[in-house]
Amino acid sequence: MRATGHALPVSAALATLLSGCVVAVGNDAPARVVTAPAPAPITVDGVPAGMQYLYGSGEAAAISAQAWRGLVGHVSGQLRARPRNGVVLAEGATLAAPRFAPCGGKPPAAVFDVDETVALNLGFERDAAGGRPYEAARWRAYEITGGTTARAVPGAVDAVRQLRAMGVTVVFNSNRSAANTPATAAMLDRLGLGPVRVGETLYLSDAATGSAKDTRRTAIAARHCVLALGGDQLGDFSDLFNAGQTPAERRAATQAPAIARLWGAGWFVLPNPVYGTALKGRLDEVFPADSAWAPEP
Repeated sequence: MRATGHALPVSAALATLLSGCVVAVGNDAPARVVTAPAPAPITVDGVPAGMQYLYGSGEAAAISAQAWRGLVGHVSGQLRARPRNGVVLAEGATLAAPRFAPCGGKPPAAVFDVDETVALNLGFERDAAGGRPYEAARWRAYEITGGTTARAVPGAVDAVRQLRAMGVTVVFNSNRSAANTPATAAMLDRLGLGPVRVGETLYLSDAATGSAKDTRRTAIAARHCVLALGGDQLGDFSDLFNAGQTPAERRAATQAPAIARLWGAGWFVLPNPVYGTALKGRLDEVFPADSAWAPEP
């Protein structure tokens, strides 16, 4: 998922997180803030570790293919079961008390994010691999001209074809800009994921929705029985995950019984250690106090 407030690439994000500030105060001089130099990005063979994993490793390719295969199997079973409700949270629902949009007689659909869910943005991330911070203008330029450098996520093309063959409408719900719709549609076509139709099978960020996806999901669920959601960020399933929660609260929300049952059974997550809402948390937030350990001398 590419949000308006796109997180830094993992190398830059870590450098920013770890950089410190020193306040120098003299007797006669006003306080001034001196920013300490950021440490070198965490790299392996000169490539940020997260990028190396997502874009280069067999492990990430296997996880992606596994997720897509599981998703197709789940949807196939749901077509036979004919569920009363889909997997899009209904308006007014909460993570603690989830309710889902009813299916009624609506035709089946599966809804997916685009970036790092069905498409890997190799060109943009390769350009950022040296530690270049995220710039919105640079991403906008990539949306327009960088589509030829993208590659399909392993497993995505076959899964989309199988879903369509089963009579399931495939819908893309992305935070790419609506202003660049032709380029995004062309990229999806080139990758073998199209064709798409704006407002029917392709929903993009505009002035009305911004980077929030729930409004678009609600519109899709009003027309379809949504049997599966796929994405690389929690916001691809509900904006409620991004509502001011701390990393610990956000992690706990995914494991609460009412939500935990959905992972792999309607909600499917693709790996993305490179950017986005997952990359946050101070040392004491990521590692709780009771996890501290040191070897005996």
